[in-house]
Amino acid sequence: MALIEIKNVKKQYTSGDDVVEALRGVDISIEAGEFITIMGQSGSGKSTLLSVLGGMNHPTVGDVEMAGEKVYQLSGEKLADFRAQNLGFVFQSFHLIPYLTAIENVMLPLAIVKMNTAAKQTAARRALERVGLGAKLDRLPNQLSGGEQERVAIARAIVNNPHILLADEPTGNLDSKTSEEVMALFRELNDAGQTVVMVTHNPENGAYSDRTINLKDGMVVNA
Repeated sequence: MALIEIKNVKKQYTSGDDVVEALRGVDISIEAGEFITIMGQSGSGKSTLLSVLGGMNHPTVGDVEMAGEKVYQLSGEKLADFRAQNLGFVFQSFHLIPYLTAIENVMLPLAIVKMNTAAKQTAARRALERVGLGAKLDRLPNQLSGGEQERVAIARAIVNNPHILLADEPTGNLDSKTSEEVMALFRELNDAGQTVVMVTHNPENGAYSDRTINLKDGMVVNA
C-alpha cells in the first residue's frame, strides 16, 4: 500500500463573492522511500497541496491517507500528534529561533517527546552530524551561512525520524552552489530511506528526485 494516497482532493477559498479553486480534484499516490518534486507556476496550487499533505489545511472535498491514517478524520489533538510523529517540515525561510544555538533549534520538536534532556541532545547532535554540522552545534543562526541555516532547519525536520519530509521551496533563498549542496543532502537522506516531498519552482531541483508531479490551475497535468 502507498505511504500517501490523495483522492479527489479539492480546496476552495471564498473571497467576498468569489470562490477560488486552489485544487480541483487531485489524485496522487506516493510510495515509501520515494523522492517527489511538485512543480508548477505561481498560483498552480503546489503550496496549497503541500499544506494539505502536512495536515495543516483541511481539503474542501476528498481524502488524504498517510501512513495508514485518514488524516482529516483525526481530532485536533490526534492530528497534532500525527504531524509530530510522522512529518518533518522544511520551509523557504528557515524559521530558526535567533537566540537559540543550532543544537537548541534542532531540539525544539522534541519538546513534546517523552525523553530526558541528554537523550534529546544526543538525537539533535546526530541529526546535525547527518547534515554535516557536527562541528557547529553551539553556533547561533547569525553565525552560520544561509546554507548552514538551511541544514539546521533540515536537521530539525528529521530529528524525530519522521516517515515523510515535506519541503516548501527549500532552496528559494540560496545561491546556485549552495542550492546544489542542499539538494544533494536531500538526495542523500532519500537514499538512506527518507520519503521526501518537495515543492520547487526550479526545474534543476527536479533532477534530484525520482518523479516530478506537475500542477497547473490546481490540477495534476502529469505524474
